[in-house]
Amino acid sequence: MAEWVILTHMSIARERLSSEESRAAALEAARLLLIEDGPQAVTLKAVGARIGKTHANLLHHFGSAAGLQSELAKHLAERVTAGIAEAVVKSRQGEADPLEIVNRTFDAFDSEGAGALAAWMILSGNRDALNPVLEAIHGLVHKLGEGMGDRPVHDITLSLVLTALGDSLLGGAMSEALGLPRGRARELAREQLIASAGVAKDDGQA
Repeated sequence: MAEWVILTHMSIARERLSSEESRAAALEAARLLLIEDGPQAVTLKAVGARIGKTHANLLHHFGSAAGLQSELAKHLAERVTAGIAEAVVKSRQGEADPLEIVNRTFDAFDSEGAGALAAWMILSGNRDALNPVLEAIHGLVHKLGEGMGDRPVHDITLSLVLTALGDSLLGGAMSEALGLPRGRARELAREQLIASAGVAKDDGQA
């Protein structure tokens, strides 16, 4: 009996998360809700139910549903830019095809839900929540532009991000309407990336 009590207390102790761990758990739950059920499902009540936290507890961490959505946007932006940066580094080292950069970007906006979240925030008037995404992308461009001309890198990033965002929202319907394979937009983005990277390299050597 005593052993069961000790184990029970140990289990409870393990479930007591720090403030930072609670925030991380809430954001991951919000991300999964976004992917599974769409942006409208990302509410304090739904997130709280998924991780066993009260509405008041989540209010303490995020302030409001808009605050949660803003933090989720920042969380997704960090995932997006980290993945793209990793793929770019591998590509520069000859370890990855440029298609990996394209796939990471497109997946972030599609299967990761960043595109749907961005569109929903714009339509709901919560444009400020997109600032973390824009700031993260700006930081990524700055990092990728090291040793290269700024303009080509900005152009590449703008084109790739806008294409990935548009594909996440309308890619399926457009591909079907035009009788094209679903992945055609990715192929086009890869071709453009290769061409743009070549121009950027030439410019840097001039």
